[in-house]
Amino acid sequence: MEKLDKTALNAAGPFPDFRQNEGSLVSTLKTLLFFTALMIILPIGLYFASKVYVFEASFGMSNRDSYFYAAIVAVVAVHVVLAMFVYVAWNEGSRQWHEGKQD
Repeated sequence: MEKLDKTALNAAGPFPDFRQNEGSLVSTLKTLLFFTALMIILPIGLYFASKVYVFEASFGMSNRDSYFYAAIVAVVAVHVVLAMFVYVAWNEGSRQWHEGKQD
C-alpha cells in the first residue's frame, strides 16, 4: 500500500479551498445586505414622506387619495431598487468572469 504525504491528501481533499474567494464572497454579502436594507427603508420612507409632505401638504389631496398615490410611489421605489440590484449583480458577475478569464 502506498504512503501518501499530508500535502497530497490536503490537495485532493473533498472540500475546496474557499480562502482565495473570500474577498469576493465578502463583497457579494455586503452588496446583498446593502440592497436588502435599501429595499426595506426606501419604499417605507418614500411612502410616508410622499403621503404626508407631497400629496396631502403640497397637492391638498384627501387622506384616502394620498394612500393610493403614496402606495404607487412605494411600488415604483421597489422596482427601482430591484433594477439597481440586478444591474450591480450583473456587472459584478461579468467583472469577476473577466478577471478569472485573464488569469
